[in-house]
Amino acid sequence: MNMDVVTADVVGAIALVLGVSSLLGALARRLGQPTVVGQIAAGIILGPSLLGRLPGDPTDHLFPHEAVPFISVIAQIAVVIFMFGVGYEIDLRSVRSHRRAVSLIATGAILIPLALGSGIAMAVQHLGTFDGRHTDGRPFVLFFGVATSITALPVLAAIVRERGIAGTLVGNISTAAAGLMDVAAWLLLAAALIGTDVPGSRPWLETVLLLAGFIALMTLVIRPVLKRWFERPGTVLSSEAPVAFVLAAAGAWATASLGLHPIFGAFVAGFVMPKPEGAPDADVLRSMEQAGGMLLPLFFVVTGLTINLGALSGSDVALLGVILVCGTGGKAAAGYAMARLGGLGTRQSAMIGALVNTRGLTELIALNVGLSAGIIDDRLFTVLVLMALITTAMTGPLLTAIDRRYKPVPVPSKPCPASVPGARDPS
Repeated sequence: MNMDVVTADVVGAIALVLGVSSLLGALARRLGQPTVVGQIAAGIILGPSLLGRLPGDPTDHLFPHEAVPFISVIAQIAVVIFMFGVGYEIDLRSVRSHRRAVSLIATGAILIPLALGSGIAMAVQHLGTFDGRHTDGRPFVLFFGVATSITALPVLAAIVRERGIAGTLVGNISTAAAGLMDVAAWLLLAAALIGTDVPGSRPWLETVLLLAGFIALMTLVIRPVLKRWFERPGTVLSSEAPVAFVLAAAGAWATASLGLHPIFGAFVAGFVMPKPEGAPDADVLRSMEQAGGMLLPLFFVVTGLTINLGALSGSDVALLGVILVCGTGGKAAAGYAMARLGGLGTRQSAMIGALVNTRGLTELIALNVGLSAGIIDDRLFTVLVLMALITTAMTGPLLTAIDRRYKPVPVPSKPCPASVPGARDPS
């Protein structure tokens, strides 16, 4: 196909995606849901699950096969920028402020669903109903556990802000715990990819050593150098935002060269980016969120093109139910129990349990990594995407129900005897 025609198709597809995702994202907010729920729904609607089932297959005409690879590249760039922001937004000061509660919640809310998910994976392996290239190996078990234990820090933080609980004890502890869980989840996901036949993969020991060397280089060399550079008076680059974009791209390229996904390098780059006074720089964070957020809907559509709800069987739906029960029960219940163990009240613990069950975009990124590595197939990918969408959509209603359940009941005040007609003045 002529390159001019492909360019026109790509530009037209981008316009369509941004328009539909903006509309459904606004509708989701109107319904009390995070924007990401509407954007994920837009990806599913524009894919073969709905639009592709209409006569003439409009999906195939709107997203020609020649244009999809170019859309995918732009979507991956958006994901790299987004993952840098996830790493950069992690504020370790909150961890230090509430060390006991945060540590307990992060540990329990990732290990318990990780164990439950791994157990489901071993049962799935025994049944042998899915066709991933690595379904019968260690990567599948570990990946499935990670997929059920992820918490989406950016979506959680957005919900905390929208609910007006930012800066409160619940907001600070849940955000800090989600940050620790994000770090653990991405390290576990990197471990799950070791030994798979992704392009550029190396022997597992070599990959582990190279990854450890990359993290050490970023932490012990790049971070101090950047910190000194930013602290120099009259530095050439007065804004840190361009440096952030360069660091994100360089980190993504480094881990891609190691045979791992670019998101790992972008996440590490964001994590080691110097923060003034320990807090993320507002200008840097806003620049990354705006750049990544504008293009992220393309990622949802690329994901939606892989999802076909009509291809799910009854056993797939049953598996979705099992995953929802184990994933939600393990995540929310563990968050609640650990928060109580950490000394928090019943209402605060219930809210934290609901918040850490949020998965959203972070889950979709991990699922796409597993799909591209051959760990899961299209059917299991669809099941897990639905799990991510449902658990994220549950968060808002759960928080509302908790507010109603534990809302203080006003106690009517007894009238003063002197104010009651006929009562005698006690004096």
